[in-house]
Amino acid sequence: MKNIIVICFLVLMQSGIFAQAQTNTTTDVYQQGQDGYACFRIPAIVQSKAGTLLAFAEARKKSCSDTGNIDLVVKRSEDGGKTWSRAITVWDAGDNVCGNPSPIVDRETGRIILVCCWNLGEDHEPQIIDGTSKDGRRVYVLHSDDDGKNWSAPKDITSSVKRPDWTWYATGPCHGIQLQGKKNKGRLVVAANHMVAGTKTYHSQLIYSDDKGETWKLGGVVNEHGGNESSVVELKNGYLMLNMRNYNRKESKSRSFAISTDGGETLSAMSYLPELIEPICQGNTLNYMKKEKISHNILFSNPASTDRREKMTIKLSENNGKTWPYAYQVYSGPSAYSDLTNLGNGYIGLLYEYGTDNPYEKIGFTIIPFEQLKRQSE
Repeated sequence: MKNIIVICFLVLMQSGIFAQAQTNTTTDVYQQGQDGYACFRIPAIVQSKAGTLLAFAEARKKSCSDTGNIDLVVKRSEDGGKTWSRAITVWDAGDNVCGNPSPIVDRETGRIILVCCWNLGEDHEPQIIDGTSKDGRRVYVLHSDDDGKNWSAPKDITSSVKRPDWTWYATGPCHGIQLQGKKNKGRLVVAANHMVAGTKTYHSQLIYSDDKGETWKLGGVVNEHGGNESSVVELKNGYLMLNMRNYNRKESKSRSFAISTDGGETLSAMSYLPELIEPICQGNTLNYMKKEKISHNILFSNPASTDRREKMTIKLSENNGKTWPYAYQVYSGPSAYSDLTNLGNGYIGLLYEYGTDNPYEKIGFTIIPFEQLKRQSE
Protein backbone atom coordinates (compact mmCIF):
# COMPACT_ATOMS: atom_id res chain seq x y z
CA MET A 1 0.00 0.00 0.00
CA LYS A 2 2.83 2.36 0.89
CA ASN A 3 4.49 1.66 -2.48
CA ILE A 4 1.26 2.52 -4.30
CA ILE A 5 1.00 5.83 -2.43
CA VAL A 6 4.61 6.68 -3.26
CA ILE A 7 4.10 5.86 -6.94
CA CYS A 8 0.93 8.00 -7.09
CA PHE A 9 2.76 10.87 -5.40
CA LEU A 10 5.59 10.69 -7.96
CA VAL A 11 3.14 10.63 -10.86
CA LEU A 12 1.34 13.69 -9.50
CA MET A 13 4.63 15.52 -9.02
CA GLN A 14 5.72 14.75 -12.58
CA SER A 15 2.37 15.84 -13.97
CA GLY A 16 2.75 19.22 -12.31
CA ILE A 17 -0.48 19.05 -10.32
CA PHE A 18 1.18 19.74 -6.99
CA ALA A 19 3.33 22.47 -8.52
CA GLN A 20 0.27 24.17 -10.00
CA ALA A 21 -1.57 24.09 -6.69
CA GLN A 22 1.38 25.73 -4.99
CA THR A 23 1.79 28.22 -7.85
CA ASN A 24 -1.85 29.32 -7.65
CA THR A 25 -1.75 30.04 -3.92
CA THR A 26 -2.46 33.68 -3.11
CA THR A 27 0.17 35.41 -0.99
CA ASP A 28 -1.13 38.41 0.97
CA VAL A 29 0.96 41.50 0.19
CA TYR A 30 -1.16 44.11 1.98
CA GLN A 31 -3.96 43.75 4.52
CA GLN A 32 -6.09 46.03 6.66
CA GLY A 33 -4.37 47.35 9.78
CA GLN A 34 -0.78 46.92 8.60
CA ASP A 35 1.79 49.63 9.39
CA GLY A 36 -0.78 51.92 11.00
CA TYR A 37 -3.02 52.09 7.93
CA ALA A 38 -6.70 51.23 8.08
CA CYS A 39 -6.89 50.01 4.50
CA PHE A 40 -4.88 49.34 1.35
CA ARG A 41 -6.47 49.71 -2.06
CA ILE A 42 -5.80 50.28 -5.78
CA PRO A 43 -3.08 47.72 -6.67
CA ALA A 44 -0.60 48.11 -9.52
CA ILE A 45 2.33 45.84 -10.36
CA VAL A 46 5.36 45.73 -12.66
CA GLN A 47 8.47 43.58 -12.93
CA SER A 48 11.67 45.61 -13.06
CA LYS A 49 14.49 45.06 -15.53
CA ALA A 50 16.38 43.29 -12.72
CA GLY A 51 13.44 40.91 -12.22
CA THR A 52 12.13 42.49 -9.01
CA LEU A 53 8.36 42.61 -8.56
CA LEU A 54 7.04 46.00 -7.41
CA ALA A 55 3.54 45.99 -5.89
CA PHE A 56 2.09 49.50 -5.51
CA ALA A 57 -0.98 50.48 -3.50
CA GLU A 58 -2.80 53.37 -1.90
CA ALA A 59 -2.20 53.24 1.88
CA ARG A 60 -5.31 54.80 3.43
CA LYS A 61 -4.67 56.09 6.93
CA LYS A 62 -8.06 56.29 8.65
CA SER A 63 -10.53 54.32 6.54
CA CYS A 64 -11.13 52.74 3.13
CA SER A 65 -12.55 56.05 1.87
CA ASP A 66 -11.32 57.45 -1.46
CA THR A 67 -10.38 60.72 0.23
CA GLY A 68 -8.48 61.84 3.32
CA ASN A 69 -4.90 60.96 4.26
CA ILE A 70 -3.73 58.56 1.52
CA ASP A 71 -0.08 57.70 0.79
CA LEU A 72 1.45 55.85 -2.14
CA VAL A 73 3.50 52.82 -1.09
CA VAL A 74 5.33 49.94 -2.77
CA LYS A 75 6.55 46.52 -1.65
CA ARG A 76 9.38 44.69 -3.41
CA SER A 77 9.87 40.98 -4.03
CA GLU A 78 13.21 39.64 -5.20
CA ASP A 79 12.15 35.98 -5.15
CA GLY A 80 9.30 35.98 -7.65
CA GLY A 81 6.53 36.91 -5.23
CA LYS A 82 7.18 34.36 -2.47
CA THR A 83 8.16 37.01 0.08
CA TRP A 84 7.75 40.77 0.14
CA SER A 85 9.67 43.64 1.71
CA ARG A 86 8.32 46.14 4.18
CA ALA A 87 6.21 48.91 2.68
CA ILE A 88 8.32 51.70 1.17
CA THR A 89 6.68 55.13 1.12
CA VAL A 90 6.78 56.50 -2.41
CA TRP A 91 4.87 59.69 -1.67
CA ASP A 92 3.39 61.05 1.56
CA ALA A 93 1.70 64.44 1.10
CA GLY A 94 0.53 64.83 4.68
CA ASP A 95 -3.24 64.76 5.06
CA ASN A 96 -3.78 64.82 1.30
CA VAL A 97 -4.51 62.18 -1.35
CA CYS A 98 -1.73 60.56 -3.39
CA GLY A 99 -3.24 57.88 -5.58
CA ASN A 100 -4.06 56.12 -8.83
CA PRO A 101 -0.60 54.55 -9.34
CA SER A 102 0.38 53.83 -12.96
CA PRO A 103 3.93 52.44 -13.04
CA ILE A 104 6.00 51.73 -16.16
CA VAL A 105 9.44 50.15 -16.54
CA ASP A 106 11.80 51.63 -19.11
CA ARG A 107 13.36 48.49 -20.57
CA GLU A 108 16.42 50.34 -21.84
CA THR A 109 17.51 52.20 -18.71
CA GLY A 110 15.75 50.19 -16.00
CA ARG A 111 14.18 53.36 -14.62
CA ILE A 112 10.77 52.85 -13.03
CA ILE A 113 8.39 55.71 -13.80
CA LEU A 114 5.25 56.26 -11.71
CA VAL A 115 2.42 58.49 -12.95
CA CYS A 116 -0.20 59.30 -10.32
CA CYS A 117 -2.69 61.89 -9.04
CA TRP A 118 -3.05 64.27 -6.09
CA ASN A 119 -5.83 66.26 -4.43
CA LEU A 120 -6.50 67.89 -1.07
CA GLY A 121 -7.58 65.37 1.52
CA GLU A 122 -10.60 67.46 2.46
CA ASP A 123 -11.86 67.59 -1.14
CA HIS A 124 -14.18 64.79 -2.29
CA GLU A 125 -14.68 63.64 -5.88
CA PRO A 126 -18.24 65.09 -6.18
CA GLN A 127 -16.95 68.50 -5.02
CA ILE A 128 -14.09 68.42 -7.51
CA ILE A 129 -16.52 67.46 -10.26
CA ASP A 130 -19.01 70.27 -9.56
CA GLY A 131 -16.33 72.91 -8.93
CA THR A 132 -16.97 73.51 -5.23
CA SER A 133 -13.68 71.99 -3.98
CA LYS A 134 -10.87 74.11 -2.56
CA ASP A 135 -8.41 72.71 -5.06
CA GLY A 136 -8.53 70.32 -8.03
CA ARG A 137 -6.99 67.10 -9.24
CA ARG A 138 -3.38 67.28 -10.34
CA VAL A 139 -1.16 64.81 -12.19
CA TYR A 140 2.40 64.00 -11.11
CA VAL A 141 5.31 61.79 -12.15
CA LEU A 142 8.03 60.25 -9.98
CA HIS A 143 10.84 57.83 -10.79
CA SER A 144 13.25 55.37 -9.22
CA ASP A 145 16.71 54.48 -10.54
CA ASP A 146 17.55 51.88 -7.88
CA ASP A 147 14.95 49.19 -8.53
CA GLY A 148 12.17 50.83 -6.50
CA LYS A 149 14.06 51.35 -3.23
CA ASN A 150 14.13 55.16 -3.40
CA TRP A 151 11.98 57.65 -5.28
CA SER A 152 12.38 61.13 -6.72
CA ALA A 153 10.36 64.13 -5.65
CA PRO A 154 6.98 64.30 -7.45
CA LYS A 155 6.93 66.52 -10.56
CA ASP A 156 3.69 68.28 -11.57
CA ILE A 157 2.73 67.57 -15.21
CA THR A 158 -0.91 68.66 -14.95
CA SER A 159 -0.73 71.50 -17.49
CA SER A 160 0.64 69.13 -20.14
CA VAL A 161 -2.00 66.41 -19.83
CA LYS A 162 -5.16 68.07 -18.49
CA ARG A 163 -7.32 70.59 -20.33
CA PRO A 164 -8.47 73.71 -18.43
CA ASP A 165 -12.15 72.73 -18.51
CA TRP A 166 -11.54 69.26 -17.04
CA THR A 167 -12.43 68.81 -13.37
CA TRP A 168 -11.98 65.23 -12.18
CA TYR A 169 -8.89 63.40 -13.46
CA ALA A 170 -7.51 59.93 -12.74
CA THR A 171 -4.64 57.91 -14.13
CA GLY A 172 -5.05 54.14 -14.64
CA PRO A 173 -5.04 52.74 -12.09
CA CYS A 174 -2.77 49.89 -13.24
CA HIS A 175 0.54 49.61 -15.10
CA GLY A 176 1.28 51.71 -18.16
CA ILE A 177 3.19 50.38 -21.18
CA GLN A 178 6.33 51.04 -23.22
CA LEU A 179 5.71 50.57 -26.94
CA GLN A 180 7.72 48.07 -28.98
CA GLY A 181 6.46 48.85 -32.48
CA LYS A 182 8.98 50.36 -34.91
CA LYS A 183 7.21 53.70 -35.44
CA ASN A 184 6.93 54.72 -31.78
CA LYS A 185 9.38 52.33 -30.13
CA GLY A 186 10.19 53.31 -26.55
CA ARG A 187 7.16 55.59 -26.09
CA LEU A 188 5.55 55.46 -22.64
CA VAL A 189 1.75 55.37 -22.60
CA VAL A 190 -0.64 55.65 -19.65
CA ALA A 191 -4.44 55.31 -19.68
CA ALA A 192 -6.53 57.87 -17.79
CA ASN A 193 -10.00 59.41 -17.49
CA HIS A 194 -11.57 62.80 -16.78
CA MET A 195 -14.79 64.74 -16.48
CA VAL A 196 -15.55 68.02 -18.28
CA ALA A 197 -16.83 70.95 -16.20
CA GLY A 198 -20.60 71.28 -16.25
CA THR A 199 -21.19 67.64 -17.17
CA LYS A 200 -21.83 64.50 -15.17
CA THR A 201 -20.22 62.03 -17.55
CA TYR A 202 -16.75 60.51 -17.72
CA HIS A 203 -14.43 60.22 -20.71
CA SER A 204 -11.25 58.18 -21.12
CA GLN A 205 -7.97 59.33 -22.66
CA LEU A 206 -4.30 58.47 -23.16
CA ILE A 207 -1.18 60.40 -22.21
CA TYR A 208 2.33 59.65 -23.49
CA SER A 209 6.01 60.50 -23.23
CA ASP A 210 8.74 60.20 -25.86
CA ASP A 211 11.65 61.16 -23.58
CA LYS A 212 11.71 58.51 -20.85
CA GLY A 213 9.01 60.21 -18.80
CA GLU A 214 10.65 63.63 -18.53
CA THR A 215 7.83 65.41 -20.36
CA TRP A 216 4.28 64.27 -21.13
CA LYS A 217 1.62 65.05 -23.73
CA LEU A 218 -2.12 64.55 -23.89
CA GLY A 219 -2.94 61.91 -26.48
CA GLY A 220 -6.21 60.62 -27.85
CA VAL A 221 -9.51 61.34 -26.09
CA VAL A 222 -12.61 59.14 -26.50
CA ASN A 223 -15.39 61.44 -27.69
CA GLU A 224 -18.22 59.23 -26.45
CA HIS A 225 -18.96 59.54 -22.75
CA GLY A 226 -19.10 56.66 -20.25
CA GLY A 227 -15.50 55.48 -20.30
CA ASN A 228 -13.83 55.68 -16.91
CA GLU A 229 -10.89 53.85 -15.28
CA SER A 230 -8.97 52.27 -18.13
CA SER A 231 -6.05 50.14 -19.24
CA VAL A 232 -4.02 50.20 -22.45
CA VAL A 233 -2.36 47.33 -24.29
CA GLU A 234 -0.20 47.14 -27.44
CA LEU A 235 -1.52 44.71 -30.04
CA LYS A 236 0.47 42.51 -32.41
CA ASN A 237 -0.20 44.86 -35.34
CA GLY A 238 1.17 47.85 -33.45
CA TYR A 239 -2.22 49.35 -32.66
CA LEU A 240 -3.20 50.20 -29.08
CA MET A 241 -6.40 49.05 -27.41
CA LEU A 242 -7.86 51.19 -24.63
CA ASN A 243 -10.09 49.03 -22.41
CA MET A 244 -12.53 51.05 -20.26
CA ARG A 245 -14.78 50.75 -17.24
CA ASN A 246 -18.22 51.42 -18.67
CA TYR A 247 -20.96 53.60 -17.20
CA ASN A 248 -23.24 53.24 -20.23
CA ARG A 249 -25.24 50.42 -18.63
CA LYS A 250 -28.21 50.82 -20.98
CA GLU A 251 -25.86 50.16 -23.89
CA SER A 252 -23.96 47.24 -22.37
CA LYS A 253 -23.08 45.69 -19.00
CA SER A 254 -19.62 44.95 -20.33
CA ARG A 255 -16.33 46.75 -20.92
CA SER A 256 -15.95 49.32 -23.66
CA PHE A 257 -12.91 49.92 -25.85
CA ALA A 258 -11.32 52.22 -28.42
CA ILE A 259 -8.38 51.74 -30.79
CA SER A 260 -5.39 53.95 -31.55
CA THR A 261 -3.52 53.43 -34.83
CA ASP A 262 -0.87 56.10 -34.14
CA GLY A 263 0.72 55.17 -30.84
CA GLY A 264 -1.90 56.81 -28.65
CA GLU A 265 -2.10 60.23 -30.28
CA THR A 266 -5.72 59.71 -31.39
CA LEU A 267 -8.48 57.24 -30.51
CA SER A 268 -11.36 55.70 -32.44
CA ALA A 269 -15.03 55.78 -31.51
CA MET A 270 -16.11 53.68 -28.52
CA SER A 271 -17.31 50.10 -28.97
CA TYR A 272 -18.19 47.30 -26.54
CA LEU A 273 -16.77 43.90 -25.57
CA PRO A 274 -19.83 41.81 -24.60
CA GLU A 275 -17.73 38.85 -23.39
CA LEU A 276 -16.01 41.05 -20.80
CA ILE A 277 -18.86 41.60 -18.34
CA GLU A 278 -18.35 43.92 -15.36
CA PRO A 279 -20.21 45.28 -12.31
CA ILE A 280 -18.78 48.80 -13.03
CA CYS A 281 -15.27 48.30 -11.68
CA GLN A 282 -11.66 48.73 -12.67
CA GLY A 283 -10.14 46.08 -14.92
CA ASN A 284 -6.75 45.42 -16.47
CA THR A 285 -5.27 44.26 -19.78
CA LEU A 286 -1.89 42.74 -20.56
CA ASN A 287 -0.17 41.51 -23.70
CA TYR A 288 1.17 38.09 -22.75
CA MET A 289 4.87 38.01 -23.63
CA LYS A 290 6.98 34.91 -23.07
CA LYS A 291 10.25 36.45 -24.29
CA GLU A 292 9.36 40.16 -24.26
CA LYS A 293 7.83 39.98 -27.74
CA ILE A 294 4.38 41.34 -28.55
CA SER A 295 1.89 38.54 -29.28
CA HIS A 296 -1.73 38.00 -30.30
CA ASN A 297 -2.51 36.85 -26.75
CA ILE A 298 -4.28 39.52 -24.68
CA LEU A 299 -5.19 38.93 -21.04
CA PHE A 300 -7.93 40.72 -19.09
CA SER A 301 -8.64 40.61 -15.35
CA ASN A 302 -11.64 41.88 -13.39
CA PRO A 303 -14.52 40.72 -11.15
CA ALA A 304 -16.51 38.81 -13.78
CA SER A 305 -20.05 39.68 -12.72
CA THR A 306 -22.61 42.18 -13.97
CA ASP A 307 -23.84 43.30 -10.55
CA ARG A 308 -21.35 42.44 -7.77
CA ARG A 309 -17.63 42.82 -7.16
CA GLU A 310 -16.80 39.12 -6.97
CA LYS A 311 -15.37 36.25 -9.05
CA MET A 312 -11.90 37.60 -9.89
CA THR A 313 -11.29 36.15 -13.34
CA ILE A 314 -8.62 36.24 -16.03
CA LYS A 315 -9.84 35.99 -19.62
CA LEU A 316 -7.71 35.23 -22.67
CA SER A 317 -7.98 36.36 -26.28
CA GLU A 318 -5.80 34.78 -28.96
CA ASN A 319 -6.78 37.22 -31.71
CA ASN A 320 -5.84 40.70 -30.49
CA GLY A 321 -8.90 41.10 -28.27
CA LYS A 322 -11.60 40.31 -30.82
CA THR A 323 -12.98 37.28 -28.96
CA TRP A 324 -12.37 35.93 -25.43
CA PRO A 325 -13.03 32.16 -25.39
CA TYR A 326 -10.99 31.30 -22.28
CA ALA A 327 -11.83 32.24 -18.68
CA TYR A 328 -9.93 31.29 -15.53
CA GLN A 329 -11.52 32.09 -12.16
CA VAL A 330 -8.81 33.01 -9.65
CA TYR A 331 -11.10 33.65 -6.66
CA SER A 332 -14.85 33.13 -6.33
CA GLY A 333 -15.47 35.50 -3.41
CA PRO A 334 -15.55 39.30 -3.01
CA SER A 335 -12.89 40.92 -5.22
CA ALA A 336 -12.38 44.21 -7.03
CA TYR A 337 -9.34 46.02 -8.54
CA SER A 338 -6.43 44.11 -10.10
CA ASP A 339 -3.27 44.32 -12.20
CA LEU A 340 -1.39 41.75 -14.30
CA THR A 341 2.29 41.32 -15.12
CA ASN A 342 4.41 38.99 -17.24
CA LEU A 343 6.83 36.90 -15.17
CA GLY A 344 8.61 35.07 -17.98
CA ASN A 345 9.00 31.31 -18.51
CA GLY A 346 5.32 30.94 -19.29
CA TYR A 347 3.91 32.46 -16.09
CA ILE A 348 1.84 35.52 -15.27
CA GLY A 349 1.31 37.30 -11.97
CA LEU A 350 -1.92 38.84 -10.68
CA LEU A 351 -2.14 41.43 -7.88
CA TYR A 352 -5.75 41.87 -6.76
CA GLU A 353 -8.09 43.10 -4.03
CA TYR A 354 -10.06 40.40 -2.24
CA GLY A 355 -11.59 39.35 1.05
CA THR A 356 -14.10 37.15 2.83
CA ASP A 357 -16.76 39.69 3.78
CA ASN A 358 -15.82 42.48 1.36
CA PRO A 359 -13.31 42.97 -1.47
CA TYR A 360 -11.08 45.46 0.39
CA GLU A 361 -9.70 43.34 3.23
CA LYS A 362 -6.47 42.35 1.47
CA ILE A 363 -4.37 42.76 -1.65
CA GLY A 364 -2.98 39.39 -2.70
CA PHE A 365 -0.56 38.10 -5.34
CA THR A 366 -0.85 34.83 -7.23
CA ILE A 367 1.18 33.16 -10.00
CA ILE A 368 -0.57 31.28 -12.80
CA PRO A 369 0.93 29.24 -15.67
CA PHE A 370 -0.28 30.72 -18.96
CA GLU A 371 -1.37 27.32 -20.30
CA GLN A 372 -3.61 26.82 -17.25
CA LEU A 373 -5.86 29.63 -18.50
CA LYS A 374 -6.87 27.39 -21.38
CA ARG A 375 -7.19 24.17 -19.38
CA GLN A 376 -9.84 25.49 -16.99
CA SER A 377 -12.04 26.58 -19.90
CA GLU A 378 -11.89 23.28 -21.78
